[in-house]
Amino acid sequence: MSKQILRDTLAVRQHVEFSANSLKDQVVSINRVTKVVKGGKNLSFAALVVVGDQQGHAGFGTGKAKEVPMAIRKAIEQAKKSLLPLNLKGTTIPHQVDGHYGSGHVMLKPAPDGTGIIAGGAVRAVMEVAGIHNVLTKSLGSANPHNVVKATFDALLRLRNAQKVADMRSKTVEDLRR
Repeated sequence: MSKQILRDTLAVRQHVEFSANSLKDQVVSINRVTKVVKGGKNLSFAALVVVGDQQGHAGFGTGKAKEVPMAIRKAIEQAKKSLLPLNLKGTTIPHQVDGHYGSGHVMLKPAPDGTGIIAGGAVRAVMEVAGIHNVLTKSLGSANPHNVVKATFDALLRLRNAQKVADMRSKTVEDLRR
């Protein structure tokens, strides 16, 4: 189900324009990939990159090339095309949420100001580029960076702000706070 949500969001998302210098990119992983062919081995590199404006928009991309810088460049271009708006509440998230992708499972919890980003590797990279400064996270499933990044985005896309919840329930935001 989470793969479907991620695909639907990418398909329906609104196109957002950003200037090149307003975006921050972070390399999550680089893998050396070898293909055995008749003449020997073909060596190439695969890169996983997350990109964001640190104000509630983030995306991820993968690139593959014969050289590391070219693989990173391709991944950044793909990530820029997949930027998504996220529902944030100041410098944290509005509520606790779980995200799944394959065997990757990520739990995100809001935290008060001053807590910082309590997260490991791939999840930390996503939080930093998205502009989330106070959050508690736990990666419960796979340690594969690709699955962890996709599970983190699944969780972030499940976030709802108070206005969306009020509209779904046909109430006002004030009614929800009572």
